[in-house]
Amino acid sequence: MTMDEKIARINALAHKAKAEGLTDEEKEEQAQLRRDYIDSVKANLKSQLNTLYVLDEKTGKKTKIVDFERERAARAGKKKENR
Repeated sequence: MTMDEKIARINALAHKAKAEGLTDEEKEEQAQLRRDYIDSVKANLKSQLNTLYVLDEKTGKKTKIVDFERERAARAGKKKENR
């Protein structure tokens, strides 16, 4: 099932839930389809972030966004320890 088909099915189940309610099987299907959709969005976002860089204008150093976030978190942790 393609993602477009999954989205269409999610929407169909949402309309049915609002109109007449869902069976237990349909509720499980809806939950699984939603989880698949969320996982797909997360994977796509992670893939896009892995291709982005931050440029340090002073040094000219390029750092991947993911590495930049790790470095920033590490610096924030050190600042908390020094307080």
